[in-house]
Amino acid sequence: MFSSFSALSGRGRAAAARLAAATMVAGLVVTGALVTAGSAVADATPQQQGGATATIGGLKTYGAAVVHGDDGEGGEDGDEQVSAGLFEMSVDNGGTLQTYCVDLHNPTQKDAKYQETSWSGTSLGGNKDAGRIRWILENSYPQVNDLAALAARAGAVGLTEQDAAAGTQVAIWRYSDGADVDAVDPKAEKLADYLEKSAQNLAEPDASLTLDPPAVSGHPGELIGPVTVHTDADSVTVIPPADAATSGVRVVDQDGEAVTSAVDGGQVFFEVPEDALDGSAALSVQASTSVPVGRAFTSDSRSQTQILAGSSESTVSATATANWAATGPVPALSARKNCAKNGVDITAANKGDEAFTFQLMGFEHTIAAGESRTVTIPLQEDQPYDFTIMGPNGFKQRFAGVLDCETQGSAGGDEVQTLSEPSPALAGGTPAAGVNLAETGSSSATPMIGGIAIGLLVIGGGVVLLVGKKEQHGAGPRA
Repeated sequence: MFSSFSALSGRGRAAAARLAAATMVAGLVVTGALVTAGSAVADATPQQQGGATATIGGLKTYGAAVVHGDDGEGGEDGDEQVSAGLFEMSVDNGGTLQTYCVDLHNPTQKDAKYQETSWSGTSLGGNKDAGRIRWILENSYPQVNDLAALAARAGAVGLTEQDAAAGTQVAIWRYSDGADVDAVDPKAEKLADYLEKSAQNLAEPDASLTLDPPAVSGHPGELIGPVTVHTDADSVTVIPPADAATSGVRVVDQDGEAVTSAVDGGQVFFEVPEDALDGSAALSVQASTSVPVGRAFTSDSRSQTQILAGSSESTVSATATANWAATGPVPALSARKNCAKNGVDITAANKGDEAFTFQLMGFEHTIAAGESRTVTIPLQEDQPYDFTIMGPNGFKQRFAGVLDCETQGSAGGDEVQTLSEPSPALAGGTPAAGVNLAETGSSSATPMIGGIAIGLLVIGGGVVLLVGKKEQHGAGPRA
């Protein structure tokens, strides 16, 4: 029982090849694969815990801002003008989201897919001012759409929607990125100053929909679970496994009654026939609700992190899996990004009658029968990862994604990349005269980070990880 792991890296190709040749001569086994960041996340278990999935469409309401740089002599040669304001996203299966950026120095990839994410999986998790950003969202445009009242509070008479969006984004950037940034329009700047000075720390909002835990295990002939529903929707629709009619697996409550809907706090179970062969199944839940303001949205295409400012009634969903076997270890695995530890948490539970042992990054982990443990896999910032954990009876689960935990500024950089001309696809129009569209509106001009999978040196069933430093390609910013 072991795992294979590929940490995508633009460097180390030659070293891996040399080591492969050397170890083959020595009679050892080396495995590796050539992959890109795009293929790394294909057909893998995602690390989101449920909620809304959406595609970014671009800036819709915005103005101009200036990000101040330093030419090294205290001058302003490093200043860059950027577009600042509200993005719009289209939710899968229905709905629209409005978001602001909390990742100023990273690019926005055109038509990137985003997933609702907890703050712990983003740069907000380690940001002591993240709660102030939520206060700004709750107390400014578009949540406050009475512009006259907002202008009166900020002392910005004549505030327009464009001013309000720009001022709000500028205030957010000061807390999310620690940026030295000002709005170009005086009214927008007054609003930004008011919001920055007035902001108070609020708690992270609850997710729109999650299932806890997202993976369970057990034996045929018993109820496997429970899986608890957490949602702000009035109720959710429960969708049984796709092959339920032939497999006999049902979704039920604790009394064994079939379940087709559930409410917040409700518990559901997998009922597996006693004569079922070892296997697995998945259930889904879906609802229509407004996603809470302040929820983070991230993309595995390394597109800049967003935070929710407004939501229409939108479709949200979550999935839970069950794994069962008659005897031996019966693992249940789930993963989530942990930015506080700069890695990915793998949670392994074992409801079998024997210990479950797996190897990951050269370390052996044993989960005793009836126990659960979380293992953190450390990764480099911006590093795509792809690893598979294998177990008994053909059990295999793959996890892939990109670790995106820091803003450019928090990583020590301060460069703002701009395009030579605005991108209409993301700008939703033409920016103010003389304004370049920065990362907050850049698109395919910045290539996706690519790389090569490192080799795996397998010695006596162990896995030794060969890691090389990531090489970035194209004109994108460096974290």
